Amino acid sequence: MNQLMRKDVKYLYGVGPKRADLLAKELDIHSFYDLLMYFPFRYVDRSSIYHIADLQGDMPAIQLKGRFVTFNVQGEGAKRRLVALFTDGTGTIEVVWFNRVKTIAETYHTGTEYILFGKPTLFKNSYSIIHPEVDVYKPDAPPTGLLGIYNLTEKLRNRNFTSRTMQKLVTTLLESVAVRRLPETLPPSIVQRHHLMPLGEALFNIHTPTDVPSLQQAQRRLKYEELFFLQLDILKNIKGQSRKLPGLRFAHVGQLFNDFYLHHLEFPLTGAQKRVIREIRNDTGSGHQMNRLLQGDVGSGKTIVAFLSMLIALDNGYQACIMAPTEILATQHYESLSTMAQHIGVKVALLTGSTRKKAREAIHEQLRSGELQILIGTHALIEEEVKFRNLGLAVIDEQHRFGVAQRAKLWKKNVSPPHVLVMTATPIPRTLAMTVYGDLDVSVIDELPPGRKPVTTRLRYENQRQEMYHFIGTELRKGRQAYIVYPLIEESEKLDLKALEEGYEIVRETFPSYRVCYVHGRMKPAEKDHQMQLFASGQANILVATTVIEVGVNVPNASVMVIENAERFGLSQLHQLRGRVGRGADQSYCILMSKHELSKDTRHRLEVMTQTNDGFVVAEEDMKLRGPGDMEGTQQSGIAFNLRISNLATDGLIVQAARDDAQQILDADPDLTTPQGRRLDAELRTRFNRTQHWGLIS
Repeated sequence: MNQLMRKDVKYLYGVGPKRADLLAKELDIHSFYDLLMYFPFRYVDRSSIYHIADLQGDMPAIQLKGRFVTFNVQGEGAKRRLVALFTDGTGTIEVVWFNRVKTIAETYHTGTEYILFGKPTLFKNSYSIIHPEVDVYKPDAPPTGLLGIYNLTEKLRNRNFTSRTMQKLVTTLLESVAVRRLPETLPPSIVQRHHLMPLGEALFNIHTPTDVPSLQQAQRRLKYEELFFLQLDILKNIKGQSRKLPGLRFAHVGQLFNDFYLHHLEFPLTGAQKRVIREIRNDTGSGHQMNRLLQGDVGSGKTIVAFLSMLIALDNGYQACIMAPTEILATQHYESLSTMAQHIGVKVALLTGSTRKKAREAIHEQLRSGELQILIGTHALIEEEVKFRNLGLAVIDEQHRFGVAQRAKLWKKNVSPPHVLVMTATPIPRTLAMTVYGDLDVSVIDELPPGRKPVTTRLRYENQRQEMYHFIGTELRKGRQAYIVYPLIEESEKLDLKALEEGYEIVRETFPSYRVCYVHGRMKPAEKDHQMQLFASGQANILVATTVIEVGVNVPNASVMVIENAERFGLSQLHQLRGRVGRGADQSYCILMSKHELSKDTRHRLEVMTQTNDGFVVAEEDMKLRGPGDMEGTQQSGIAFNLRISNLATDGLIVQAARDDAQQILDADPDLTTPQGRRLDAELRTRFNRTQHWGLIS
């Protein structure tokens, strides 16, 4: 493979300097290796020939066999095009070219039998094909088998570089480098255990498959290979770093933890909460620095787990802190934790941008002396003047709301880095979590506390609006509260704010005897907090808002969440919003208001919401619909690596198998120093630029 990497693609027959420059700029193809690893994104069966009379609905690219009847050049200048009529005896179809009009008109002729390959487009009840591939039909060598179709940019197509051009170059490459004889990269034991196709065969069949089973075997082999080396890289470099990083040792569970656990817990812990506390206990007692991601749906009881973990730190003579993304969320953490802490005499304080100077000075002094044991706050926690006597555990809530640099500042609050517990209510699919958060051990709370009822979700359309208002009225008369949420998207922010304001007025007119407040991100923080507090305290009955309420407001009395224009929200965001209700013992409801005309994907997205309350099911569906690089709550800039053939959304079983195999190899040979290990290490260096820094997420 190294040899292929060193060969510039311009030296391949049919490429040359100009095409090489184009391939480098447009597709990042610089070498023979890059071209070999640029796989087709789909395949068409070239053995099937359709009849024009049989065309129906939205069809993929197909083949037709017939003759051109006429050619006409139409339009002038930029609108100039070549329009041909093509017939196969069962009907006629229009064929159009917008580029290379003169050349094509001279190349193809009426009366000659051709094979046309392209996607038929239906317009005003008649089909046409734009820019098809055209070949003279050869009765002694008809088109057969599967043909790979390659992703190309618009600039390449405008330079007359088609999928067929790519096919020809790849065929030349396969012939010139004897791909089938390429050396194996995976250990023989893995190839045998998983019955994988040899590497050379897989690369040959991914580009020019002889049949469907061969293609499937090639895809499975190359997906496994890609994911195996990715997992090996993550586990070796990230787990290796954290394994070597010494951490504070919490040697025992003491009086504070036991007193609170035995005498002051309002509700018994769920099995999932107990499991997570055991995992944290093991980490903090190991002598290595803990980096743990705690996932759990809204209302699953993450806060009590965090509090008990902080008590372990306190029992061992350390301080603890929680950093939250918003002032209102920090305040809610403070209210719930200080209530619990007062039972056992633990001192808790709140530090935000609004904390007055005198209170702030007292907090600083008590932190330095160690008198203050738990500090809760916003970004104010990472300011330079905030100095702990002995910080042992830092809890970060809704971690994707903080930049890496901000989180890193918490590390510097102690001589030895504190243990870090990262919490999120944004469920992350397991395959994505184990890959994107390679450096974090993942804990999941997958049970709701006893007494909680799943939120009932309904999809309603504009013609059912009065029925929806009537339902809200019924809940308000029971003493409940309701949210009504509007989308706010930057491109149409002015229109969206206008819709919010109009909606607010309509809601006030519809419910004249109830108090209505409203919130959006453009409001001044003090006014926004005032409006939120009106709702949180029960003084207001209805809160009309944008998604600023997605994270942070805990109002157990709110039983209805109406989401306007629900089709404009992603699945993950809909699930987060739904999590604002169902926090009390009463039955709660989420109503998705939508227009009636929806695309297939959008309707599926909304139907998923009505069918499940499980955040992890929602997250898996979200990843399938949007792809792993666009998941909310993972990394701000998407995934930090490019996958050529595998898909974290659909290849979960292969991800798990590859990770297990990588872990097994590293357990036996942590630094890859055996002969097999050295070969794997060389392959890692070839595949991954070691200047790429995965970084400790927390």
